[in-house]
Amino acid sequence: MAPVRTDGGTDGLAEGDAPELPADLGAVREALTAWYEADHRDFPWRRTEDPYEVLVSEVMSQQTQLDRVVPAWEDFLDEWPTTADLAAADRGDVVAFWSDHSLGYNNRAKYLHEAAGQVEDDYGGAFPESPDELQELMGVGPYTANAVASFAFNDGDAVVDTNVKRVLHRAFAVPDDDSAFERVASRLMPAGESRVWNNAIMELGGVACGTTPRCDEAGCPWRGWCHAYETGDFTAPDVPEQPSFEGSRRQFRGRVVRALGEYDELALGELGPRIRVDYAPDGEYGREWLRGLVDDLADDGLVAVDEGGDETAVRLRD
Repeated sequence: MAPVRTDGGTDGLAEGDAPELPADLGAVREALTAWYEADHRDFPWRRTEDPYEVLVSEVMSQQTQLDRVVPAWEDFLDEWPTTADLAAADRGDVVAFWSDHSLGYNNRAKYLHEAAGQVEDDYGGAFPESPDELQELMGVGPYTANAVASFAFNDGDAVVDTNVKRVLHRAFAVPDDDSAFERVASRLMPAGESRVWNNAIMELGGVACGTTPRCDEAGCPWRGWCHAYETGDFTAPDVPEQPSFEGSRRQFRGRVVRALGEYDELALGELGPRIRVDYAPDGEYGREWLRGLVDDLADDGLVAVDEGGDETAVRLRD
């Protein structure tokens, strides 16, 4: 194992941040980049530098496995190929698309629609380029902003997601601490190479250093420096599992939106049986449960509730 710095010197790392960080970072960087460029998963958004296309992929990937994102991403861009097209679209159509493709929380479809409008109205159709500027767009947080800045403009910071944390924890014994992960990730990334580097290190975590490591099988380029490979200790930060979509509140919210997309308006008593076969007004999954779903969607600005008349009615918000 190569000697390491733990004295907080010119590496800019405090003691304990990276007890196994190699001294020859150039070799570490070159090994990972060469491994990635030789062979990697060919997701279509890795072949574009269009910030709109990158943003759509990032938003879709937040709650959905990547193999399911590919057809949804392609269909979405066929339907709305530019921010101008998306901004001009009916929001109900965008939300219905999101639900039909099981892409998770529908409010992200609404935010993406609004972000497209901001790009057109506030930025003259040209995307802002820096992470800070990108966060001005609706629904774009620090991680997504940095990803778009990295992959579209090669102007991002080091990405630190679950995969990257797992890699850094195993390879260089970085403690399970967000600030430590961020400092080490920033130290490792070559200046001005955020596009290829962030793709490469996330690919390493997704292909070679997953929950079950595939070091030799995937030809991990960091085996010569890796603390876990040397010691046999492949523990990693404890990350909660993604809740199952089947039977989840998220799934039934999507069913409400799809049902309302087929009708101008539905009373609660008509809506319930259309989203649950076991719907019973006074049962566990009855009127009170349904009203909670509808109120959540109303709070997100996706549906409107009409309390007038004999029965509460619900419709998609215009």
